[in-house]
Amino acid sequence: MSSGLNIKPTGSLDLLSLGALVHRLDPGTIPFRKASECKIHVSGGEFNVAANLADCFRLNTGIATAMADYPIGEMIAERVRAMGVKPYYKHFAHNGVNGPNMATVYSDRGYGLRAPVVFYNRSNEAAALLKPGDFDWKAIFAQGVRWLHSGGIFAALSETTGQVIIEAMQAAKEAGAVTSFDLNFRAKLWNLWGGEKKAAEVINDIAQYADILVGNEEDLQKGLGMPGPEVTAKSKLDPSVFFAMIGDVIKKHPQVKVVATTLREVHSTNRHSWSAVAWINGQTYQAPTAELEVLDRVGGGDGFASGFFYGLLTGAAPEEAVKLGWAHGALLTTYPGDTTMATLAEVQNFVKGGSARIQR
Repeated sequence: MSSGLNIKPTGSLDLLSLGALVHRLDPGTIPFRKASECKIHVSGGEFNVAANLADCFRLNTGIATAMADYPIGEMIAERVRAMGVKPYYKHFAHNGVNGPNMATVYSDRGYGLRAPVVFYNRSNEAAALLKPGDFDWKAIFAQGVRWLHSGGIFAALSETTGQVIIEAMQAAKEAGAVTSFDLNFRAKLWNLWGGEKKAAEVINDIAQYADILVGNEEDLQKGLGMPGPEVTAKSKLDPSVFFAMIGDVIKKHPQVKVVATTLREVHSTNRHSWSAVAWINGQTYQAPTAELEVLDRVGGGDGFASGFFYGLLTGAAPEEAVKLGWAHGALLTTYPGDTTMATLAEVQNFVKGGSARIQR
């Protein structure tokens, strides 16, 4: 069964992401109100996909984003290099006082019955200042880019970032690249300038250029402004609600060939049941269910997307691509931070049913 995607067989970049780079402060299991120290993770919903594909899956990837020129920006840029991602930066001079800044995400890990808490400082964020014309897309895609990826977090940052995504996707289409968009609906961001109504307006404008959409039923409803189906899910692992919405998605955006998401039943902060599903060119696929002991859940969805995209980029069968995403997303929850520490061999072993027995 074909994915229906026309993916270039080769290119200088296998995937280019467009989005914001952020740094996440992580006090571990300690709530911020009692924290005395933090780990720093470099992240970004769109960047995570490029980083995972480069580091674990050994593909050539890039990130088009804003970079503020001050020590935090330099730290973030060093981590981008370390993950093997090629940067395309629009530079902003930091004034030494109030920006432009690289955004800060604060996220403890929670523990047991206590859920993780996430909040932001995105004041005067450099990425929100990006506007059409800031990148020479024609020159970038002329180098040979197979796939462009962006997402709803970047789209929500300002009135211009969605326009940047559309500009990039139009250039990608002209160059013959595949395009994907992770709906990633974040109410806190959209509520600052229009809420769900504005989100649906912006995201639908973007989605008309997307070949692949990633998002669960809530993302589809709120991101695309779609009514929920009459089907009632038996559990969080039941894909019936998600699949029931696909007809409406394709009716609104008939060019879409793939819609995929993770399924997660949260029993406690550290114990999840995990699966994934996809609608690919008219057929449905579901990964097995894994019982996870979670160290850090942040980035698991991006872990799924990157493994799934790897499968599609390398010509894997659709069912295999879903399993690769599912396996990589599962492994990513066992590491601190938002990006991968897995190897391709470990992902493939998980797909085949590998266990946690010690490897000697």
